[in-house]
Amino acid sequence: MIAATRSGSGKTILTLGLMRAFGRLGMRVAGRKNGPDYIDPAFHAAVTGRPSYNLDSWSMPPELLRSLARADGDVVICEGSMGLFDGVPAQEGRGGSSADLAALTGWPVVMIHDCSGQAQSAAALLAGCVAYDPRIRIAGVILNRVASERHRRLVSEAMERVGVTVLGAVPRDDRLSLPERHLGLVQAEETDDLQARVDAAADVVAEHVDLDALARIAGSTLGRAEGNPGETGRRVPPLRPPRATLSKHLPGNVDSPREEQDHRPAPLRPPGRRIALARDDAFSFVYPHVIDGWRRAGAEIVAFSPLQDEPPPLDCDACWLPGGYPELHAGRLAAASRFASGLRAFASDRPVHGECGGYMVLGQGLVDAHGVRHAMVGLLGLETSYARKKLHLGYRDAVTLRASCLGPVGTRLRGHEFHYASIVDIGGDPGLAEAADAYGSAPSMTGSCRGTVTGTFFHALAERS
Repeated sequence: MIAATRSGSGKTILTLGLMRAFGRLGMRVAGRKNGPDYIDPAFHAAVTGRPSYNLDSWSMPPELLRSLARADGDVVICEGSMGLFDGVPAQEGRGGSSADLAALTGWPVVMIHDCSGQAQSAAALLAGCVAYDPRIRIAGVILNRVASERHRRLVSEAMERVGVTVLGAVPRDDRLSLPERHLGLVQAEETDDLQARVDAAADVVAEHVDLDALARIAGSTLGRAEGNPGETGRRVPPLRPPRATLSKHLPGNVDSPREEQDHRPAPLRPPGRRIALARDDAFSFVYPHVIDGWRRAGAEIVAFSPLQDEPPPLDCDACWLPGGYPELHAGRLAAASRFASGLRAFASDRPVHGECGGYMVLGQGLVDAHGVRHAMVGLLGLETSYARKKLHLGYRDAVTLRASCLGPVGTRLRGHEFHYASIVDIGGDPGLAEAADAYGSAPSMTGSCRGTVTGTFFHALAERS
């Protein structure tokens, strides 16, 4: 588990650097991400060549979490979220924090600590982290954004005094960055120089981080076992079974076949046997574990691109519009007449569901950040706006009130909501579900439906009993 005391400490770029550095040494690296973040796992997949799964202790039932945590490589590197202990109040240590996941999996924690503006005080913070939660083991720290050799020595000596092992000291380096936008990082497939950035990060990591010590902490050895080039010696943490092989499955190629990894439970029931999935720069927020679950249940995924004015294939029996950035492409979507007319024809006798950005596209109109309204498909009465951005963020515990692509009436789902759009008008459509947050609030109506068409602002991670 790669964690930090706060967001913005450099976890993502150093995690990618570690993945590439281990890959250069001949190790098969598997990525994971704590929490419901779409963007970081796509970076992991682009670097490792294998899917990176989200792990969320609040949303996912134990058997699903257990199966997704299993190793499918020589080493699993899980990127934490926010600060190590940041989560929601929950029983049985399932509050969604990186610490909760580390405790459930038995994974050792390596901290990335941004040393900017401090020296010995960094050791006090890390000592507090070590003492705060006895369920986890903090195996060491990688110091980041170190200003000088003197700065490194001051922090390292202080860490030694409190018993925290320093595994590396990374200097300030302009190459250690990734472009950002309002929901976080610019997506992996949109970052033209991603591989160059990752190579640079791997060079820095290889020079300034003790990879041998990290491999020992992870229970792996660098290089192949003598006489058996297909295996690598390693200790097995509690939730890892024998390794299974995965075929390449990059985020931009959702219909690639993959070998069966295990018999993990499907997180969501498939909405059809042949699912038309919108997939391009406007519709890119798809959880790999959901797609895998649909396939294991026998469904076929057929990708199409609304931005290329492609309609959903008529030989499909359900259509799913995932989240993404429709507000950045609203003009092109409004002009995509074949897509719009094809989707309307599809919805005349088959179910269509939109999540977050997909939900907005199913509505009547979307007002962008410049105050310009763009006509959307018009299958729901929803009107949304980015003219005054307001963050809507948090877990959702939902129960459906109507049958839909999410399941029959009474389907219980857990997921999350993360967007800046505001609802201007729901257009008189009935709600799709009642949802509460993770803090015990009273349930309220969410989403909307009209005929065969439904949508929600929350993204479903898993069904629960």
